[in-house]
Amino acid sequence: VFLGNGPSGICLSYLLSGYTPYFKRDFLHPHPILQRKLEEAPDVSILDQDLEYLSEGLEGRSHSPVALLFDTLQRPDTDFGGTAESVLTWWHETNRAVPHLVLGRNAPGGAWHAIEGSVVTLSRGEWMGLPDLPFKDWLKQKRRGLRNNRATAEDIAQYYQHYVMKKGLQKNFRCGTIVTSVRKVSAESISNHTQKDLQENSDSLWNSNEKSTDVFQVDGFFKTVKGDKESFSIYAENVVLATGTYDSPTWLGVKGENLSYVHHQLSALEEAVKNNNIGIMSDPVLIVGAGLTAADAILFAHHCNIPVIHVFRRRVSDPGLIFNQLPKMMYPEYHKVHQMMKEQSAACTGPYECYVSLPEHHVLSFGKDKKCIFQDKNGYQKAYKISMALVLTGSNPNLSFLPNNGIDLAMDSDQPVNPKRNPIDVDPFTYECTQEKGLYALGPLAGDNFVRFVQGGALAVASSLLKK
Repeated sequence: VFLGNGPSGICLSYLLSGYTPYFKRDFLHPHPILQRKLEEAPDVSILDQDLEYLSEGLEGRSHSPVALLFDTLQRPDTDFGGTAESVLTWWHETNRAVPHLVLGRNAPGGAWHAIEGSVVTLSRGEWMGLPDLPFKDWLKQKRRGLRNNRATAEDIAQYYQHYVMKKGLQKNFRCGTIVTSVRKVSAESISNHTQKDLQENSDSLWNSNEKSTDVFQVDGFFKTVKGDKESFSIYAENVVLATGTYDSPTWLGVKGENLSYVHHQLSALEEAVKNNNIGIMSDPVLIVGAGLTAADAILFAHHCNIPVIHVFRRRVSDPGLIFNQLPKMMYPEYHKVHQMMKEQSAACTGPYECYVSLPEHHVLSFGKDKKCIFQDKNGYQKAYKISMALVLTGSNPNLSFLPNNGIDLAMDSDQPVNPKRNPIDVDPFTYECTQEKGLYALGPLAGDNFVRFVQGGALAVASSLLKK
């Protein structure tokens, strides 16, 4: 059973549905050592080879060796601007299929359906594609091209839905499901019970003849067409956590943050503009944060001529700031926001109307009268009257369905799971949790935050499950 139907879950479903990657004969990979290794066993599928051996010595933009391996097999020279085609060929070997279920709240594509459709992706469009169906080819069929090599969230969400249908994976997907609990139970305790399976007329996900003594019980409910809730319990030998990190926005933990005008998602600003609750004449909107979601909010407000006060803790020149890591040519709109942050601080008026930047400031409190108090690095305080506040400082995964919120599975088991600072501790070549055998973690939960790299995790899990 997989929890989560975003890119990680879709890619793993593809690999467990019998789709098997082989090295294309007579193809040359630009990495000579990898090429030599691939030539050693051309008739053995990549899934059956030693992933640690194949990925040894690879370098790139991910810390995961298997993510780098699968990425370079699919897009051999993409980091150098090249367009060499994949060195993989895919065979559909139905006898290798592993029965599985993919449970998700929304349509296939996961959190991509929750993002405002016109938002442009940070990654290049071709990096958003899944195996054996290049995103660019799909876009061409729609008679569309990539703007600046990037795609919109709406395109991505539609592509993932199309991928599931095109590859015939839909029978494994159950959308509109909410998982409330995952726990280990002994096989004996359930052997006499009939399990209520979500998969109609298919093999049982748990086979009681297996020697395994423990299985996972996955409880939850799904929403019927009429809007009713119907509960289910599934028993599975292996569970894959692929729920991403979009669930729980980070809070500042300051006084008044729970007041009705303080929001933690960009959609609140879009909604307020749509309903004419704020406009050109309103008090400024406060935007807290210096990541890309905060930048998207600033661009949206700027486009609608809505005044903005922008508060963030870092210096504008801080190398850790995402804007200082993005090429200007490829990301002109984010470069524009960075320029505004630099040139339009409260201390000096710059060329941009309706925008004030407060670097190295943090929020002390939100008042009932919509007055917000900030403090700078020297301890000086300022108060501003605002119309609404957007706290956009990142998000955390919601793992409330796991015992102790999954904290015991993290690298640091004293702290909550966090994709950037404290991911789930997994074996780098199987993605199986080191603390819980049979439980796997994929994508942001395992520290892989880009679509192009989550697929390597899916390769590792598929390879591990096929060898069990």
